[in-house]
Amino acid sequence: MLSSQEVIPKPMDKPLHTLSLIETVKGIESRRFTSEEYTQALLARIASLDEEIQAWAWLKPAEAIKAARLSDGHLHLGGTPGPLQGVPVGVKDIFATAGVPTEMGSPAFAGHIPDKSARVVERLEARGAFVMGKTVTTECAFLHPGKTRNLWNPMHTPGGSSSGSAAAVAAGFVPAALGTQTNGSVIRPASFCGVVGFKPTQGLIPIEGALTFSHTLDQPGLFTRHVEDAAWLAAALSDEGAKIASTTPRRSEAPHLAAVKTPVWDQAGDDAKRNFVENIQAMHKAGARIEEVELPEPFGHAHGAIRTIMSVEAAFNLEELSLNQAPLLSATLRDFIAEGRETEAEVYLQALKLRSDLQGELERFLAKYDALITPPTTGEAPATLEQTGNPTFCSIWSLCGDPAITIPVGFGPLGLPMGLQIIGRQGDDEQLLSVARWCEGGFSFPPWREKP
Repeated sequence: MLSSQEVIPKPMDKPLHTLSLIETVKGIESRRFTSEEYTQALLARIASLDEEIQAWAWLKPAEAIKAARLSDGHLHLGGTPGPLQGVPVGVKDIFATAGVPTEMGSPAFAGHIPDKSARVVERLEARGAFVMGKTVTTECAFLHPGKTRNLWNPMHTPGGSSSGSAAAVAAGFVPAALGTQTNGSVIRPASFCGVVGFKPTQGLIPIEGALTFSHTLDQPGLFTRHVEDAAWLAAALSDEGAKIASTTPRRSEAPHLAAVKTPVWDQAGDDAKRNFVENIQAMHKAGARIEEVELPEPFGHAHGAIRTIMSVEAAFNLEELSLNQAPLLSATLRDFIAEGRETEAEVYLQALKLRSDLQGELERFLAKYDALITPPTTGEAPATLEQTGNPTFCSIWSLCGDPAITIPVGFGPLGLPMGLQIIGRQGDDEQLLSVARWCEGGFSFPPWREKP
């Protein structure tokens, strides 16, 4: 049940790979264990499980240990610890990483090694963290899946496009990982894998240096196992002056929430519908004021608009790739690029206009609530490795650029994780995280799965 009390185990009371991000930071800073000891524990975890999960596109244990030793040396010499000092982080393989293969989940980029890192990777390192490895992405962060499997059942998809990042955090390979979202690429895999996925307000964390699919919609996202960890990481990576604190206090009063089924409710499976109703009941019982409401009529056109924007901009941004490397691209991506090329300019401009209108509509709608809640996915992770699931419950919030987070709340009938998606006002990420932390307290979910 929700509680104002919180018990944080001492870091050494449990295996190192089970520590939260904040526990890891505090443990290294207080010298309870070194970054090298911690990294060795994670590498042992990876060695025991990754053959089944396949979360990594690139991982060199010797390089990770070297980076951990450098971090330990910084502290040993009296250096000031950064907010992420000594923490290994997974990085989605569309973020440029200097001197490291960045292959975008596509043979068209095989052997591509950037000279300069993406801004968010540079910021990670400036805050004391280091890149543990590059996590698997779907092809060019679109729909064609990579090799990663779901920790809870390897015959089910982990979701996409940030497949490896979600799976790596769920498995205890790293305490945090970077992903990106254009439509549902953070929220969906986080829900399928049973972790926290946070898509901040668009622009809060820099996207420069990642593969551009849709310049209007692309944005970074974060994976952790707890809401408080997501807040800590977001604060460390966000631009100066952003309204977000590194620690999110537990709310003293229950939130006022809008429960929204959205115009695509008919696409939700029975498990998703039942889970949402049960979530509403649980939070209402804990004291939340919840109004079940419908979005204004214009939101019924949001899904068409996001598809138009994505296809047209993908055709523009991937034009050279599609002309020169077409045989190396999947039919799924080629067809989507062709769809964008064939879309008339007027239709694209109308979609952009609708996006602007809906941003205003959503801000007005959210003005009377602390946050909005809705399902993150149409149900449990599908029993397939040929596709990554339906992103439709993420589309409106991705189109508008509002912050969204999913928290794990339990299991569905197949024994796979189920989540709850929470959406906040644009620019008020701190409020969203506070609400999410309150909601998180009402659900009991194991933050990792031990090897059977």
